[in-house]
This record gives sequence, structure tokens and C-alpha cells, in this order.
Amino acid sequence: MKTKQEKLDAKAEKKYYKTHKNFIKMTWKDVLFYVIDYLVFGVFTISCFFPFYYIFINTVSDNALVSAGKINFYPQGFTLANYIALGNVSDLGTAFIVTITRTILGTVLMVIASAICGYLMTKNDMWHKKFWYRFLVITMYFNAGLIPAYTNLLMLGLTDNFLVYIIPAIVQPYNIILVKTYIESIPSELEESAFIDGASYSKIFMKIIWPLSKPILATIAIFGAVGHWNSFTDSIIYMQNNTGLQTLQHKLYTWLNTTSNLGQLFSQGMSSTEAARFNQQQASVKVIKYTISMVTVLPILVVYPWMQRYFEKGIMLGAVKG
Repeated sequence: MKTKQEKLDAKAEKKYYKTHKNFIKMTWKDVLFYVIDYLVFGVFTISCFFPFYYIFINTVSDNALVSAGKINFYPQGFTLANYIALGNVSDLGTAFIVTITRTILGTVLMVIASAICGYLMTKNDMWHKKFWYRFLVITMYFNAGLIPAYTNLLMLGLTDNFLVYIIPAIVQPYNIILVKTYIESIPSELEESAFIDGASYSKIFMKIIWPLSKPILATIAIFGAVGHWNSFTDSIIYMQNNTGLQTLQHKLYTWLNTTSNLGQLFSQGMSSTEAARFNQQQASVKVIKYTISMVTVLPILVVYPWMQRYFEKGIMLGAVKG
């Protein structure tokens, strides 16, 4: 929150710039640099945005026009029937609830654990601090592998269990290191003054460290939310017998593979009439694929702009320094 003096200074600076901006002269090299800069980043932005836009306009356009390949740059025959039809896809609503519950719960617990562990790693009087910190870093480079991990979770009774999405992802070494580095950038005088007033570690963490660490906590929250939302390999491996707990991305993966395999199988030995009818059905299936893809991507696209200002600040201040 800016103070009154900071607001006055910003207003005076803005007024000065408006008064003297005509005196700022750019050479032809400066102009050329800005033109190339905006052109390159403009093309890059469009190339990143257009695939999402293309999928979206195909999902809200008439399926007949989509099948004919006439939807390229703008929607035609606007309709929401494809999104309404998703309600008929088996277990899609359940998978959506599982995915969003996993994302929210897993992200919250991961952020809390990262904040607490990161704060503890900054305390010199922590028991064997160097050992635990080095042990934490080692886990970033070495792991037991898929089969031992599966066996371990099977023995713990976490397979076909919703907690298999949450518990293994609570402690993330990289996020803890980011939080630790960020907390070390906070002036130590704040903690010292709180200690003088009789505050404990827990009170200092809740009243001082946590509020001041919002940028880096928002940053790792984005990492965690995107990871949980997009993850499907753990659902494939650990939810083989409990289809009710499979994630939305797992359902999409299964749908894509099933339709692709059936398409290759049925397209062999067809007559021209049957092939035309099959191609039309495949086009409808393709639109459903597009629609499911939009449903899986849209929540992250909506949330990210709100978190971007924290992300940019947090990733810079919490960067690992050598």
C-alpha cells in the first residue's frame, strides 16, 4: 500500500513526464529497435494465443461448418451445444470435481508446508539445519523411480485413494528453496524487534513472515495449481481400479486414445459412403475433443492473469542465488 507521500511523488513524476515528453528525442536506431521489438513479441504472442483461439472458435461454431473445414479465423453459426453435450460424457462431471478439489486442496497444503519449511530453513538454531537442507536439495536430483514409488504407495494403502494426489505433492523442495531465499531477503530487524517484544517463532511467522511473503507464496501457488490441474500420469498409474477418482485430464487422455484407435480400426475396408459417414462422425468427435480441451485449459487461463503481478515479483525476489 503506497503512502500519501509516495502517491504525491508518483503524481509529480507523471506530471513532469507529460510536460517534458516532447523534449525526449529518439534516433532512428531507437525507432528501429522499438519497431523490431514490438514486431517480434507481437508475432510471438499471436503464435502462442492463436491455438487456443482456434480451438475455441471451433467449439462454438456449427459442427457442419467445422467438419467442412470452414472455421479458420472467426466463429460461424454460433452455438453452445458442444459444451452442453459434455454433460452426456460418462463421469466427466465427477472427474471435474475430483480435479478441482485436488487442485485447491493440494495447492493450499503445498503452500503452507513450503512456507513453514522455508522459514525453518532460515533459522540458524534449527537442529542440524545444514544436514536437512542438503538432504532436501539432494531429493531434487535423485529419486527411487516409478516402481519403488508405486510399491511404497501400495503398501501405504494410497493406491485407488484420493490422498495419493495430495500427500506426495505436499513437500516440494524447489518451492521450499524459493520461499527460503525470499524470506532471507526480509530485513532481520523486523524479527529482532518482535523477539524483543516477546513474540515466539510461530507468532513471528504468522504476523510478519506470512504477510510479507505473499508474492513468493502466490508464485509457488501458481506452480502447484498448474501442476495439479494438468497432471494425469498419477491418475493413470494409481487409479486403475477406481474410475470414480480419475482426473479430468485422465478422461481426456482416454477419450483421445480411444477415438484415435477406433478411427484407425474402422476406416479400413470401408466403402465411399461409409467412409463419408464415418468422417462426419469423426469430425463431431474432434469437436468434442476441442471442447474438452477448452474446459481443461480455461480455468488456468482465467486464474493466471490475476496472479501474474505476484508471480513476476515473487519469481525475481525468490530466485535461487549462488
